[in-house]
Amino acid sequence: MDAAAEGLDGLAAELRERLVRSAGEEGGDAAQRVAALVEREAALLSEGERATLARLVTERSLGLGPLEPLLADPSVEEVMVNGPGRVWVERRGAIEPTGVAFGSEAELRHAIERILAPLGRRVDEAEPLCDARLADGSRVNVVLPPLALDGPLLTIRRFRAGGFAPADLVANGTLDPALHDLLAACVRARLTVLVSGGTGSGKTTTLGALSSFIPDDERIVTIEDAAELRLRQPHVVRLEARPASLEGRGEVTIRRLVRNALRMRPDRIVVGEVRGGEALDMLSAMASGHDGSLSTVHAGSPEEALRRVETLALMADVALPHAAVRELVAGAIDLVVQQRREPDGRRRVVAVSEVVRGSDPARPIGTRELYSFRDGRARWRAPLPGALAARLGEPQRDAPADPLARLEVARRRLRASVAPQDEPA
Repeated sequence: MDAAAEGLDGLAAELRERLVRSAGEEGGDAAQRVAALVEREAALLSEGERATLARLVTERSLGLGPLEPLLADPSVEEVMVNGPGRVWVERRGAIEPTGVAFGSEAELRHAIERILAPLGRRVDEAEPLCDARLADGSRVNVVLPPLALDGPLLTIRRFRAGGFAPADLVANGTLDPALHDLLAACVRARLTVLVSGGTGSGKTTTLGALSSFIPDDERIVTIEDAAELRLRQPHVVRLEARPASLEGRGEVTIRRLVRNALRMRPDRIVVGEVRGGEALDMLSAMASGHDGSLSTVHAGSPEEALRRVETLALMADVALPHAAVRELVAGAIDLVVQQRREPDGRRRVVAVSEVVRGSDPARPIGTRELYSFRDGRARWRAPLPGALAARLGEPQRDAPADPLARLEVARRRLRASVAPQDEPA
């Protein structure tokens, strides 16, 4: 930063303090007050410098201060503020430092307050954690001292307004073209799909893309902790959980929304992420007539995903034997799509597995790998298992009614989906 820029920056900080002190003394809106203050206190500056100064004062007083340029950059996917002096961003899947910093911890706290105040949320020493959603859909997480040892932590995950279409995932390498066709057929055939992966692996993005394969004439209910999904179908009902108020009242959990969704006559239920006891209600819904539903879960492999769903279902405080929960999982989930964030930042679907029942009493359910991506190559189990192929041959809106004709359509579709990558997994 050169001397002129440093001078403007220091003057902007000083004018912001004056603006705050005179907040109740002057009329007019904030923009008018900033303009009048700059004209009065910096009349000797050039017109361009006064415009820059007014922008800096406005950012410090009304916006997010040093973060404004980062949030205006469409290439920034996530902003991570690690205390007042360290700001990092994620661009194209890679995390990199920036030259942006807050002048003090108080300035960072002011920015956090300006983010949360319009949302009716607050953080302080008594409640130092907050997770919220901005008006544009971006997700915000705040951690304050004493939990954050090096100063307030602020993480903003940017929201992509248009979302990603399945073709976008093929173009950026998340999906292979053949895998795109297979997953489209699975969603249309009402297979229940669970998308699994770690934090930041792109699970919600893939979930939204898979949701686009649901036919337009079905009623879809989406349930999320913080609404991120933007489905393009005409009949979509969006539900979002609500945290407790400052008085500790009014909380509405994901589990309560899942149970309520069953009374809303849904054709499909899409749960943004399963994190707790709502897993049991979701499994019950999927196993009792709401097949074709979609959800995500944190896990490192398809097998781990099933175990995690079992564990979460047992957290529902319902006296069900573990064996009964496993049977519920086996009857509810058809397919697990495993996603991973690669070292270079790209997100990729690395495995697709069918959920199968085992003959071993110790392992009543398991997975059978249909697709994997290893060593830079896609590997398929060919041909696909008969039960899955039969389900993909179920009547579709554009398929013939005759069973033999449907079977031939399914065979052609499956042959097209695995060729030319026929290679044992």
